[in-house]
Amino acid sequence: MSIYDVAVIGSGPGGYVAAIRCAQLGMKTAIIEKYSTLGGTCLNVGCIPSKALLDSSHHYEHAVKHFEEHGIEIPGEVKVNLEKMIARKQTVIDQTCDGIQFLMKKNNIDVYEGLGSFKDATHITVAKNDGSQETIEAKHTIIATGSKPSTLPFISIDKERVITSTEALKLKEVPKHLVIIGGGVIGLELGQVYRRLGANVSVVEFMDRIIPGMDKALSKELQKAMKKQGVKFYTSHKVTGVTNTGDEVVITADDKKGNPVEFKGDYCLVSVGRRPYTDGLNAEAAGVKINERGQVEVNDHLQTSAANIYAIGDVIKGAMLAHKAEEEGTFVAETLAGQKPHIDYNLIPGVVYTWPEVAAVGKTEEQLKEEGIAYKIGQFPFRALGRARASKDLDGFVKILADKTTDEVLGVHMVGARCADLIAEAVTAMEFRASAEDISRMSHAHPTFTEAIKEAALAATDNRAIHA
Repeated sequence: MSIYDVAVIGSGPGGYVAAIRCAQLGMKTAIIEKYSTLGGTCLNVGCIPSKALLDSSHHYEHAVKHFEEHGIEIPGEVKVNLEKMIARKQTVIDQTCDGIQFLMKKNNIDVYEGLGSFKDATHITVAKNDGSQETIEAKHTIIATGSKPSTLPFISIDKERVITSTEALKLKEVPKHLVIIGGGVIGLELGQVYRRLGANVSVVEFMDRIIPGMDKALSKELQKAMKKQGVKFYTSHKVTGVTNTGDEVVITADDKKGNPVEFKGDYCLVSVGRRPYTDGLNAEAAGVKINERGQVEVNDHLQTSAANIYAIGDVIKGAMLAHKAEEEGTFVAETLAGQKPHIDYNLIPGVVYTWPEVAAVGKTEEQLKEEGIAYKIGQFPFRALGRARASKDLDGFVKILADKTTDEVLGVHMVGARCADLIAEAVTAMEFRASAEDISRMSHAHPTFTEAIKEAALAATDNRAIHA
């Protein structure tokens, strides 16, 4: 029987980062993955493939709608080759997953392919795909088994017409009408992919706005931008039924007044969030408690009810974000090594990779009101930037929330071009507890999109934005 200092169950961003950091710190490490490729949901059927399709569809949309005004003329009709687009996406996945495999070898991490389940707190059985089993012993174990798409109790996912994000990433045709249940990040990103490629897209959302967990101003601006792109939104609609009739799907719902409405499409994407995945883990055998929401219970050190077992990522409380899982993986590895790492969950950014992109960190305006914190706002529109006019990315703004008394930045919320990258500046500033004035006095290269952050900081500092 092989004996390890640490065994990691699950090879997503949280799991493989935890394994690498443990190995770097001198621990003999194993990683267990039930699928034939490493990388988990993020690399195989989540973050990476969806960004590949977003990028490809963005190129197509630019060719069709914007090349001519840039003086680029393409003879003949620009066409979508969906099969080739999906194949390119797969190439990106393969390269990324192969990179993780290389990192495992580089760091001398043993990889076990199969379903890992606890025999007891220090022994894990790996049920391999060929039917054989192997048991390993681990002084410590990190549970990093991630999440799976959720559904509603009355919806049957047939993976043909009624689909999840997994199937939406490998469709063989562009839908005529894609009905999306859920106005969150995943549904909006995939909806934009297929809208660009020619599908009619309808988003049916239970809440009164899309991306409901983010600042209300971002929800409003993104919905406005995506409406211009042709996406239809039905907020405050409660879905009551989904029926696959063969060639189409019928979705019934109650609108905000309680009146029944009906949507028909050839595909229905169910995108109502994700659930922690602990199926087959046999956590109880190790004394690991799972709460009523299906999450593994952990303390502030990410330690489970079994002292030698930790859990990270989507399988525990908090936002289901790959970079959150990575931070937690590093946190646990360094804790096991006797170090004293820290995570500030308030400073983990959230991003929506639509175009315009949406990104945020810190408190929303709604949260500050609820907590009774006096604040001031600085906001600056992208359309006032020279760089935005040059590329014609005019939608969106940067909004900075700062403490009314101390001027410390409490939240930064942005929607616009390259916001997924711009948000890192805000995270850095807030990590060092910068004031709005601090940011306003930093030199920002011209012309860049980052100037919107400086101008928003100036607006929060005595309302003195230069270009507004």
